Amino acid sequence: MKVGSCLPTCLTSDDSAVPFPRSPSHSDNRGSTTSSSNSSSDTSYGGLHTNPSLQTLPSVPSLQYLFPETLGFSVSHVTVTSINPRPEHPITCIAVQGNFLYAASINEVNVYDRQTSTLLDVFNSQGSSSGSVKSITFCDGKIFTAHQDCKIRVWQMTVAKKHKFLTALPTVNDRLRRFILPKNYVNERRHVKRLWIEHADAVTGLAVNKCLIYSVSWDKTLKIWRASDMRCLQSIKAHDDAINAVTVSGDATVYTGSADRRIRVWAKRTGEKQYSLMATLEKHKSAVNALALNADGSMLFSGACDRSILVWEREDSSNYMAVTGAMRGHGKAISCLTSVSDLLMSGSTDQTVRIWQRGVEGKYWCLAVLEGHLKPVKSLTAVKDEEESDVIWISSGSLDGEIRTCKVWLSKPSSPLSSTTDILKWTL
Repeated sequence: MKVGSCLPTCLTSDDSAVPFPRSPSHSDNRGSTTSSSNSSSDTSYGGLHTNPSLQTLPSVPSLQYLFPETLGFSVSHVTVTSINPRPEHPITCIAVQGNFLYAASINEVNVYDRQTSTLLDVFNSQGSSSGSVKSITFCDGKIFTAHQDCKIRVWQMTVAKKHKFLTALPTVNDRLRRFILPKNYVNERRHVKRLWIEHADAVTGLAVNKCLIYSVSWDKTLKIWRASDMRCLQSIKAHDDAINAVTVSGDATVYTGSADRRIRVWAKRTGEKQYSLMATLEKHKSAVNALALNADGSMLFSGACDRSILVWEREDSSNYMAVTGAMRGHGKAISCLTSVSDLLMSGSTDQTVRIWQRGVEGKYWCLAVLEGHLKPVKSLTAVKDEEESDVIWISSGSLDGEIRTCKVWLSKPSSPLSSTTDILKWTL
């Protein structure tokens, strides 16, 4: 694996970096890991004209520094731990809850101690008929997994750190309540109907806000579930094509991203109990694959097949967001995004992960490019260290079957000159 810093608009596939030795194959040992660390050394960068992502969305201004005068942080040191749950099987999603790392390898979910990478449990290993696990989230002490077979499964961790299956959504009780009345059925296709509480295609994303769970699917719908009794409260025909991503802010505003190239904003109007459409955000020129919000929900990041990450900001505290610019640098589609503090992490089908920092005047700087995956990066998590304020943990899951966890140390540059030097001259 190799890790390099970059001029955000300049790094290309031709950039050189010092290689980090690939970890050996991990046969059947799910708990085996490899790790290493390094600090800075030289790297090179190409010209602006060589970056293919600059050709996308030319009407959207770039938000990146070319030569920043001041930076909040630079990356001073990185250590990498590698896990191969099931060699030759792709990682379809990963998630973090406390000290646990959940990693889905097709239908199977592996649970690791996040600090030691020790395998603690494997569940849904017998459920191959459920298809790939597309998303994992947590609510009220339970684990929710979204599956390709149109269902959401609910699990609970026991005292022995094993996972017990509780139910699948929609629940049997929810179905029984509704199956008699014809009004509870919707047309899936000609001569085929199903209950409106059921997803008709793969469930691709889950999000949680307080006691509500939001699910999206390739069936183009957004569904809202109540965690306390597992009931489906609302189903919305949200897009004209498959929905790939969902995220929710602290004030319960929901954002959905679709293959129809649109992002839609959903919220409850004053005095209403149901969600309704508040705004449609249109700027991407291809399918929207990933969404992320900053800590206070005032900024939305969206990644698409057009290789750009768009930044949207709320206007006048309303639910409407306007695009303020784009971050460019990835050579292929953006597949996943996650945000922590003033940092944004992006994963791409170009097999890399980028770390971005927001600076003054809404500009961004690419602090680092993490390389080493052999296939597209599918999922990302990022967590601040509880004991070391200058450390973040970034985990990436890839279709190459590997999970890479990077412990990244952030340092404050001592001067404008040294900050630029630090950013250009470190690799792993």
